[in-house]
Amino acid sequence: MGVDPGTLVTGYGIIQFKKGKIKILKSDAIVCKSSSKLSDRLGLIFKTLDQVIRKYHPEEIAIETAYYGKNAQSALKLGHARGAVMLAGFINSIPMSEYSPREVKKAVTGNGAASKFQVMKMVKSILSLKNIPKYYDTTDALAVVLCHTYRNFLFSDVLLNRVSDSKRIIHKSPRYKDWKDFVKQNTNVKI
Repeated sequence: MGVDPGTLVTGYGIIQFKKGKIKILKSDAIVCKSSSKLSDRLGLIFKTLDQVIRKYHPEEIAIETAYYGKNAQSALKLGHARGAVMLAGFINSIPMSEYSPREVKKAVTGNGAASKFQVMKMVKSILSLKNIPKYYDTTDALAVVLCHTYRNFLFSDVLLNRVSDSKRIIHKSPRYKDWKDFVKQNTNVKI
């Protein structure tokens, strides 16, 4: 599950990654009224994500880190929204990963300075979406979960599917710190 937190719009997307294929299960946005109190908005974000988590049972959550612009008040509010997201993950015992906006953009478009429109177009293309989501926050959340998938599963799953040793059973892709760690843990893999 990927989440792009915000106090007005929080996007989320859930994908399934199986046998080298990515399938979108659910994506949407939690839209809060700007006239609502911040505590009510945070409650809505938490309650909605908690319900989504309980329905889809994601194994991991990836969240975009806070972007620190010039407005400290906006950064504080974003921190509150991130806290509501993290609490929903924590209460459901789901491990979380964080990625900077630059990392996400680079993973999806190849350009860490890509625009929201470029990210949206690439997410649409990668996931073969027929309709573009109404909010950039939704496509940003899908970009976050794609970034997480690329970083932690895609390379190792594709590689491990080529393993010729049929006796080897792989239940979950291992994590690697870097290329050197990958090679060290996979000395018996023949490509």
